[in-house]
Amino acid sequence: MSGFMLLVGAMVILFIAYVTYGAWLAKQWGIDPSRKTPAHRLRDDVDYMPTPPAVLMGHHFSSIAGAGPIVGPISAAVFGWVPVMLWVLIGCTFFGGTHDFGALVASIRHDGKTIGQIIDATLGKRGKLLFSIFAYVTLIVVVAAFANIVAGTFVASPASATASLLFIVLAIVFGLCVYRGGMDLKIGTVIGVVLLVAAIAAGNMFPLVLSKATWIYILMAYIFVASIAPVWILLQPRDYLNSFLLYACIAFALVGIAIYQPSIQLPAVTSFNPSPKGNNPMFPMLFVTVACGAISGFHSLVSSGTTSKQLDNEKSAQLVGYGSMLLEGVLATVAVVAVGYLGADKFAALMKAGGPVNVFADGVGTFMTKLGFEFGVAKSFVALTISAFAMTTLDTATRLGRFIFQELFSTTDEKTGEVKGGFLTNPYVATAITVGLSWYMSSGSYLAIWPVFGAANQLLAALSLLAIGVWLKGEKKSNLMVVLPMCFMFAVCFVALASIIMGSAKFITTILSAVLFVLALALVAEARKALF
Repeated sequence: MSGFMLLVGAMVILFIAYVTYGAWLAKQWGIDPSRKTPAHRLRDDVDYMPTPPAVLMGHHFSSIAGAGPIVGPISAAVFGWVPVMLWVLIGCTFFGGTHDFGALVASIRHDGKTIGQIIDATLGKRGKLLFSIFAYVTLIVVVAAFANIVAGTFVASPASATASLLFIVLAIVFGLCVYRGGMDLKIGTVIGVVLLVAAIAAGNMFPLVLSKATWIYILMAYIFVASIAPVWILLQPRDYLNSFLLYACIAFALVGIAIYQPSIQLPAVTSFNPSPKGNNPMFPMLFVTVACGAISGFHSLVSSGTTSKQLDNEKSAQLVGYGSMLLEGVLATVAVVAVGYLGADKFAALMKAGGPVNVFADGVGTFMTKLGFEFGVAKSFVALTISAFAMTTLDTATRLGRFIFQELFSTTDEKTGEVKGGFLTNPYVATAITVGLSWYMSSGSYLAIWPVFGAANQLLAALSLLAIGVWLKGEKKSNLMVVLPMCFMFAVCFVALASIIMGSAKFITTILSAVLFVLALALVAEARKALF
């Protein structure tokens, strides 16, 4: 099988999905270009601000894309590349795209409110409390999984570790110059991109070799500081510069595959249960392992948390909400091609040496040699790109976890509206608890964490679909397009969590899985009457 033809075929299928099913969803949900969006009605130029579609598309895609659509499909390749690709294409079209688009539309119909606030409006305070606890536990798993992945990447590619540390310094300097020094953004961007290239070169000249455990300690210290620091000094400038890395990486990969013409060496299908111990059946583990490559609950937090507040016109909702998820499907397909051409033996060796990001970096780095890049430089560039976005996920998830933790232990005076808290609502205390729990769970192999992450993330998606379904029913609109994916995802996640609870030897993994299971059941019971 030609890897190039697989990529082209997937892109054609996803394009057809956009112009047919995406357009049908827009019609069913009553997308109205004449209706004023929250960005206009509530404009404050801080959170609510009308943004050109191309710019918002870039911001949204940069926020949802990262290591997920790479790690998931590569890890799931043990089942063969055909099951992975089928789920990527079907999942993006009918599950992930519907989920992201629906969360965006539901949010703009609720003044740009988050999924949690939509649950509050549709199911009440108890539903919101249950969802907040669920989201917090999920975020702990997210931080643990991505810290493990980044640390493994740095061990396998020491050059990317050096470049990543230099990139943090660069982002801080960029933020100070642009946001406080008055430097023109265009000039700062040109200088920033040039220094990014210099950081990659410096990484290859001075690779930093440390153990995985040491890197995890360093990453935990980093996210503690980054999640408390003002967003303008690190998060905003780094995310902005990150987007150039991601776009360049995708472009190099697509052109490299077109020139290299790799053939898929991995088997099309291996086994329904490839684990020697028989504890990794295709249902449900394929679906929770592919995770973000087909559907991701984290996307609903982005769609409803920031994107909905910046949508200039409802006619752009399909492009931003549905289109971005399909573009992530393209990235997942690149990952399948990258792992597929390696063959089983090299795939296993690279996975053992540094995990799925190492596999992806090796594959795409090889394709980039056809563009004139030296293999070592190309591989370090790809590893840096993916680890940079994984680190963005790390500190964003930690910041969100801190917000939710503080909210859970805060009280609001009904008369004055004043929010009160105690020791646990202190931002440093809330962050320390979140980081501490994540660190404890991050020890060991990412393979032990990823199924829990996948199940939690997919269950969050099912709960978001639940909220969208309840809202659509309240609006007297058809909700079958979200109820059917929701039911499937609940079935997948409940079976997966039950398997993890019964088979895990790690105490905290068992406890977190059990908590997620119970919380999800409680939310389903809470929404049963409203939905059915």
